[in-house]
Amino acid sequence: MWHWFMRRKKKIAAEIHPDEILIDSSNAADFDRDQFEGRIERPINRRSLLFVGSFLCLVIALLAVRAGDLQIAHGEEYAKQAELNQLRQSAIIADRGVVTDRNGVPLAYNSRASVTDEFAERVYAAFRGVAHVVGYVKPPAKDSSGTYYRDEFVGVDGVEAAYNQELSGQNGINLTETDAHGAIVSQSTEQDPVPGQKLALSIDANVTQGLYDELAKIAEQSGFQGGAGVIMDVKTGELLALTSYPEYSSQALTDGNAAAIAALNQDPDQPFLDRAVDGLYSPGSIVKPIVATAALTEGVIDENKQILSTGSISVPNPYDPAHPSIFKDWRVNGLMTVRQAIAVSSDVFFYEVGGGYQDQPGLGITNLDKYFSLFGFGAPAGLAGFSEAAGNISSPAWKAANFPGDPTWRLGDTYHTAIGQYGTQITPLQAAREAAAIANGGMLMTPTLIASSTPQEKNLGLPAHNLEVVREGMRLGVTDGIAGAVKFDFVHVAAKTGTAQVGTQNQYQNSWMIGFWPYENPRYAYAVVLEKGPAGTLIEAPSAMGDFLQWMEQNDPQYLQN
Repeated sequence: MWHWFMRRKKKIAAEIHPDEILIDSSNAADFDRDQFEGRIERPINRRSLLFVGSFLCLVIALLAVRAGDLQIAHGEEYAKQAELNQLRQSAIIADRGVVTDRNGVPLAYNSRASVTDEFAERVYAAFRGVAHVVGYVKPPAKDSSGTYYRDEFVGVDGVEAAYNQELSGQNGINLTETDAHGAIVSQSTEQDPVPGQKLALSIDANVTQGLYDELAKIAEQSGFQGGAGVIMDVKTGELLALTSYPEYSSQALTDGNAAAIAALNQDPDQPFLDRAVDGLYSPGSIVKPIVATAALTEGVIDENKQILSTGSISVPNPYDPAHPSIFKDWRVNGLMTVRQAIAVSSDVFFYEVGGGYQDQPGLGITNLDKYFSLFGFGAPAGLAGFSEAAGNISSPAWKAANFPGDPTWRLGDTYHTAIGQYGTQITPLQAAREAAAIANGGMLMTPTLIASSTPQEKNLGLPAHNLEVVREGMRLGVTDGIAGAVKFDFVHVAAKTGTAQVGTQNQYQNSWMIGFWPYENPRYAYAVVLEKGPAGTLIEAPSAMGDFLQWMEQNDPQYLQN
């Protein structure tokens, strides 16, 4: 029994022979210890397994608790924070195009106080008289949260509004990454801004300022409420000067200067009104060159026809024969041809050729309306991008619509229309077109403020000789007539004055002058008006124009040359 047990034990625990030990020992130097060669492995004991397992369970439990906290307890809060931690797209505001005068002098440009400014400020040159031409802008603006509700400049008036699209350029795009606390993580430009186009105007800023100053001087001296002036190239329609008195400050309006804006709004002289293009005035005697052209063209008179002015004409009154209607001239002018009648501005002459008298036939209201329309009255002059008043031409239809209690058109209405009174109203820009069309031989020019523009014109189809006769009458008005305020040796001017009575009792007057220079080879036409001065005022628009031409001779004589 014992013997059997011992044999069984030997089978279970096999003996390790000495030679095996010696063989391994002899190779010990060749074992790669890093690969566990020559080592006897032991199984991991249960205590170690229990420790590692417990640790892993603890980690998993902590992760589960944290996940619950993030997704369940504070899930909505953290989702909102995640939304804030995102890319935001914002505009890089483009620089607005620079506006210059015809000589490259900047009138509206951009300035940055720091390189850190979000956009360049709009700056206006300090020339007087150009505000209504240049206009002003509304700059980019933010709401109370700092977000732009207007991310570009917006033109409000003048060429800033008329050419807003060209001047605006194109904003760039900036991407900004912020974290949940609003801190910027990164920024990158996805699209660079494109600056607006440069705009070169036809006006000369210095000339415009000179004209404005002379109008302002006479207006303040003689008590006129306002005034305007236009100088136009008779061959291209380009405006050398376009000004309105009084004016506003482009810079104050763009900057939002509250005090300045309040003062402008309260000014009774209406500085926001651009009188040059939107001001409407009875033209008075400056229509007489048109009436003379019409009378010659329609055969009502010839250039040698003489009409006598004894100071008035008397028209029988069929309703009250004892009280005829009297239409007065401004003085006794004697016998006159059409040239002389233009030169001395005889009312009687133009009553008769306009409405007829005794054996002298007249144009009649239909023809008067036809020729006033032909010269551009009653319709916008076509200055691109600018609001313009169309004005009005007296007519039977106009009277019937505006005077329903007395709709009948009478001969006296035709007489008054023929000398630029009654219901006819025009703008200074329309008056300048009239003067240019007479000067250039019958081409009605479309005005433009853009330098080197392609001329746009309409041939009025008028006989050249008739217009020559009218020009001679306007020149005679300067040398020997009532337009002597612009008689100079340094430049020969042809001109026509006009005075229109206004007010419920004719207690005010508007004063006009139109003309062109040089007479021998016309280059520029002009129109100036002074508004609502005291009746009987002697220093008027002709004085302002005369002073301006003298200023030109001293400061910009190149514009007076042939």
